[in-house]
Amino acid sequence: MLKRTLTAAVAAALVMMAPLASARDLKLADFQPPSHFVVEDVYKPFAEAIETATGGEITVSIFMGGELGPGPAEQYNRAVDGVADIAFGLPGYTASIFPKTLLTELPGVISPETGTERIIANIDMLSDEYRRVVLLGLWNNAPNLLFTAEKPVRTMEDLKGLKIRVPSRNAGVVVEAWGGTPVSMPASEIYNAMQTGVLDGALIDATALTAFRLAEVTKYVTTGMDTTISEFFLLMNRDSFRDLSDEQQKIVLDAGREAAIRGGKAWVSKADSILADFASDEGKEHIQLSADEVAKFNEASAAAVERIVEEAEANGIEARAYVEALRND
Repeated sequence: MLKRTLTAAVAAALVMMAPLASARDLKLADFQPPSHFVVEDVYKPFAEAIETATGGEITVSIFMGGELGPGPAEQYNRAVDGVADIAFGLPGYTASIFPKTLLTELPGVISPETGTERIIANIDMLSDEYRRVVLLGLWNNAPNLLFTAEKPVRTMEDLKGLKIRVPSRNAGVVVEAWGGTPVSMPASEIYNAMQTGVLDGALIDATALTAFRLAEVTKYVTTGMDTTISEFFLLMNRDSFRDLSDEQQKIVLDAGREAAIRGGKAWVSKADSILADFASDEGKEHIQLSADEVAKFNEASAAAVERIVEEAEANGIEARAYVEALRND
């Protein structure tokens, strides 16, 4: 009798422990500061959607500011190696791995408002580039603008020789076509580089004025020309994903797709108001190029785009087909 009682007690304990054994907390790594709007606008809804849909079996812990390791360019490797279950990053920081993805950033290929939807609609064309990870979300930011620390850029000639930070190789080709000298650098390093004169300026979207405090080291922001639009991704470690049930995998993928849509809207919606606030501050200026200068910039941009597409085609990438797929509804 005692033996049967003990057996029943052990069985009951195992049943009670089963939900705990299947519970899983996913670590999400981001190099951006903890105050960044991505936490409230993207990550918290993403985590809540997963926790709710899985009945609490899967949760997400958010680690901002490089808590899981320094270096924005290492985000892809953190997802591959499992240092993080999920990692946020820019394809441009590891450009050699994502040559087709980076075609989306070229001037005139996507629009800020519809770019994310166009990317999602053609996501299958990028599958080879994400074979070492699971792609949860991919979205565009607001257009990259020209920030300068001391010298205003009102003409293409003003840009000649200026050292401008760029987020990727392709953006560097565009800046070079404009007459600037591109310098590859993560967003988190721009502030010090502009403050100390290592950089004359940066090509980055308007949200960086607050997210990375660049308004403190920027006097001028130049807009009007066709410019690049960077991409962001959420990647998941393959083993972490495979550890989930089929149902849980679908929930995470669905939450990732929604996070991408939220991300695209968040960056674009905040950029205009942040730029307006910048221009209203004393000693700051938002320079809008004249029509003649816009034409000069755009002609140079178009030539750079054609060069990049031709080089990609020569390397066996179906670049032109992908670009046309993004441009056409």
